[in-house]
This record gives sequence, structure tokens and C-alpha cells, in this order.
Amino acid sequence: MQDLEIYVRDLEPGQLNRWLCQHLDSLQLDDTVTDGDAFKGEGYVRNSMVRVSVYPKANGKRYACVVLEGAELPWNDDLDCARSAWRALDNEVRCSPGGWKEGDSVEEDKWWRIDPRGEMLVVWN
Repeated sequence: MQDLEIYVRDLEPGQLNRWLCQHLDSLQLDDTVTDGDAFKGEGYVRNSMVRVSVYPKANGKRYACVVLEGAELPWNDDLDCARSAWRALDNEVRCSPGGWKEGDSVEEDKWWRIDPRGEMLVVWN
């Protein structure tokens, strides 16, 4: 099972559904309210189920954490997924460059940030 995790700044209701419907064969996800509690849905890619979990107000309340889990996903890694989200949503998107493990220092933790300035590794804060 593969999982992808991205963070979308200022996610508006309906945006996530429109983006994911472009890449999944089917999707059941109600994202009409993006500022409340976590919500979940599911879709399919090549007859393989994809679980979608969304955690609004993650990391400073302006970001929604989007997690996709499945044996088959439309993207190879978090950065590919983040690039796709940026192109479709036109909102800042962040993701981990990979390799983080529980217990690693967060002081030098770098994240990919994709926004109108381009792609760059940044410290989250």
C-alpha cells in the first residue's frame, strides 16, 4: 500500500473534489465544508480502491492535510501529487521531500513549497 500526503493552503469547498475527479476513475467525497472536522472518502484507479482522508486546519489552521492511500495511485510520490494539486487548485501546496522518520529532528525539517514563486525547499515556519 502506498500513501501520499500533501498540505493545501486555504482549501475552498469543492476544490479537492474537482481536482481528484480529474485523476480518479470514480470518487465519493463530500468536501463542501473544509473548515470543520476531518472527513474521508474513497475512489478508484484502475479498479483499485483509493482512500482519501482530509484533515482541515492542519499545521497552523490555514492548511488542509490530504492523504491518499491505495495500491494504485495516480502519482508516484508526494511531490508529483503536490505539483498536480498546485496546477489544478492554484493554492500553495506543501509536501515532505521524503525520508522523515519518527524521532528525526524537526528543526531542520525541510518541505517542498509550490506556489507562484515556483518550487523550493523551505523550513515550514
